[in-house]
Amino acid sequence: MTKKRLINTIVCVALFCVGVMLAQDPGLNVDKNKHPNIAGAERLVIEANGYIKNAQLDNRYDMHGHATKARQLLVQVNQELQLAAEDANAAGH
Repeated sequence: MTKKRLINTIVCVALFCVGVMLAQDPGLNVDKNKHPNIAGAERLVIEANGYIKNAQLDNRYDMHGHATKARQLLVQVNQELQLAAEDANAAGH
């Protein structure tokens, strides 16, 4: 193995490890009885996250960080859905 290839491999492994540490999983936070539509969206976010995780495994995480970024965005979507439900609760809905 050439020195350049070894360095590239080490960098890729390091980036993968950082990505795994940063990638949280979205969770169920919204009461489905109070906000069924928001809770439904939240379930779809979790489902999408699962599909992306499986794609990462199938591709040995060799997706140049795009799948990790997508999962991070899904965590943000999940947080926004939770905030939307909290705002609706505060408004008395």
